[in-house]
Amino acid sequence: MNRIRPTAAVALAAVAASVLSSCAVNEMSTGDTGSTLDGYVVGAGSSAQGAAQQSWVAAFQTAHPAVTVDYDPAGSGAGRDTFMEGASDFAGSDRAYTEEELADGGFGRCAPDSTVIELPLYISPIAVVFRLDDIDTLDLDPETIAGIFAGDITDWNDPAIAATNPEVALPDLPITAVHRSDDSGTTENFTDYLHAAAPEVWEWEADGVWPFSGGEAAQGNSGVIDTVGNGVGTIGYADASRAGDLGTAAVRVGDEFVSFSPEAAAAIVDASPLEEGRADGDLAISIDRTTEQAGVYPIVLVSYLIACQQYASPRNVEVVREYLAYIASEEGQQAAAVGAGSAPISESLRERAMQAIESISG
Repeated sequence: MNRIRPTAAVALAAVAASVLSSCAVNEMSTGDTGSTLDGYVVGAGSSAQGAAQQSWVAAFQTAHPAVTVDYDPAGSGAGRDTFMEGASDFAGSDRAYTEEELADGGFGRCAPDSTVIELPLYISPIAVVFRLDDIDTLDLDPETIAGIFAGDITDWNDPAIAATNPEVALPDLPITAVHRSDDSGTTENFTDYLHAAAPEVWEWEADGVWPFSGGEAAQGNSGVIDTVGNGVGTIGYADASRAGDLGTAAVRVGDEFVSFSPEAAAAIVDASPLEEGRADGDLAISIDRTTEQAGVYPIVLVSYLIACQQYASPRNVEVVREYLAYIASEEGQQAAAVGAGSAPISESLRERAMQAIESISG
């Protein structure tokens, strides 16, 4: 079997746990940047975007000292609700709105007949992490990963694990599978992968809430990492930027085993089609978790920036448009890669995103 390993290190980052206020950053800005952009905008939503938003806000406000951007990482569901209620100018969400949600309409700050634009501008690989003495990596196929987390594979020297790791001395040790205790976009994306790639083993559909009792539960990415790291024979899933010194799995894709990397995570987006029936500017991705395309890592979280295509008021529309354009830019994506360990989007996705952003009006 061919093996693909990471070509770039994933930066370590901690997700912000409180409102990302811009005032302090504005005070840090010195000198005349020449920017005439002025305004105050509010965003809310995905906590997975928290560290990236810190980087984006700091850089954007340094370039535009008269602008204030506040982002509350209250969670994806809260962000979508806040945006629909008209209490925010934009939202961050670890999934796109469903067709039913879009049909209901009522987006508070949007013009009555406006659609929303949904931009997949934050891409983060989800790592399968484990703790085994003297073992840094394992090759695992989707059925084996699903079997472990479903509780069907209970020992590390199980034949299913040994079959794809013939040169590894697997211990005779029970497996302790660790999952999130909270409603999580990471869990929703991980279970979406399990159900799509190994449906005969993983019978449950994608959900942010773990579908059954059993195993060990931990709060947040940090809780999973701590529980796995402090145990023996433990395995879990978490944002790849948090993997640290834990062992990680390379996942079978076609005839290859692919480890997470920024390039491999971004490649799954380009290998996946847009969801059908969406309006122009709505770049909701139907992630192809079963692709066999070379070099693609399929266990990813794709998080969206969401805005009105036409706002009911022209107030701060230019600020929203310029802020999203910065996030989509090569500079913005690199800032998030350094600050949050995310995967920069491809040039082809950037072109589509910029076209959608340019359509924003008030």
